[in-house]
Amino acid sequence: MKKPIQAAIMGVGAYLPDYRLTNAELETIVETNDEWIYTRTGIKERRILKGEGQGTSVMAIKAVQELLKKTNTDPADIDLLICATVTPDMVFPATANIIASEIGATKAFSYDLMAACSGFLYALTTGSQFIESGMYKKVVVVGADKMSSIIDYTDRATCIIFGDGAGAVLLEPTAEDVGIKDAVLRSDGSGSKFLYMPAGGSRRPPSVETVLAREHFAKQEGAAVFKFAVTNMAKAAVEVMERNQLSAEDIAFLVAHQANKRIIEATANSMNLPMDKVLMNIERYGNTTAATIPLLFWDFEKDLKKGDNLILAAFGGGFTWGSIYLKWAYNS
Repeated sequence: MKKPIQAAIMGVGAYLPDYRLTNAELETIVETNDEWIYTRTGIKERRILKGEGQGTSVMAIKAVQELLKKTNTDPADIDLLICATVTPDMVFPATANIIASEIGATKAFSYDLMAACSGFLYALTTGSQFIESGMYKKVVVVGADKMSSIIDYTDRATCIIFGDGAGAVLLEPTAEDVGIKDAVLRSDGSGSKFLYMPAGGSRRPPSVETVLAREHFAKQEGAAVFKFAVTNMAKAAVEVMERNQLSAEDIAFLVAHQANKRIIEATANSMNLPMDKVLMNIERYGNTTAATIPLLFWDFEKDLKKGDNLILAAFGGGFTWGSIYLKWAYNS
């Protein structure tokens, strides 16, 4: 009997800007302090992309280029490139189009996917369908965000949280017992009033009024977002485990969106996972939105072994959330 095709991650690439915005520097910008930030978020510093005309695509291109080099992949062989982002270079064309052009993916079609901090999970699941259907052989999924471009550095509720970065993975078909196994993806638009950017879209196009009212920055009601994230990210992770008859002992690592250390700890607790099975780099990068999960893959690639059961989990504005169960496909 022929084994079904599954989509497996076969390589990881990433890029982080050089500039480190530390908690100490934030103390000089807004009324806060290192202890207050760290105890509430787990963040010590975050990376910021500096320079004129530097958009999300700059980081994404470098992440994908590293991915292609590591996997010895010819860009002309890429069939599809999906970019998960909430900070596209422009409203259109898609940032994915710019990335594909710059890396030489001349045969690929490409598009952006916008689901806030859950964007990488949504894009990974979408990309896997093209592989599993047999339509494509090589799909690149990149999560990238220049959050500093939409953060108000006079707003203590948001400016301490976010950073810039990009991470990318290569999906390829496999008949082995590895790859993406299952996904639980959810959304609830009633949460849009708690984490959103008021202006810049078709409802409130840019104007002098919207700029003066500082409506082109991300807004967040922290308490409401925290409560909803703790409940739903954990619920999705537990659901995907139960659907696949997985216990805490079966899981090698939780790979969770890096929004807040306390949310990650609460998710692990709901899964009965000890913290030594939880991957974290929030202290160094903060919340890079769609880039957090691929950046975890990149940071901890050497710790991931072929056959490891991983649970991915994320929660984002809108609200969006979800969890993926995958078996890691290679030893680095």
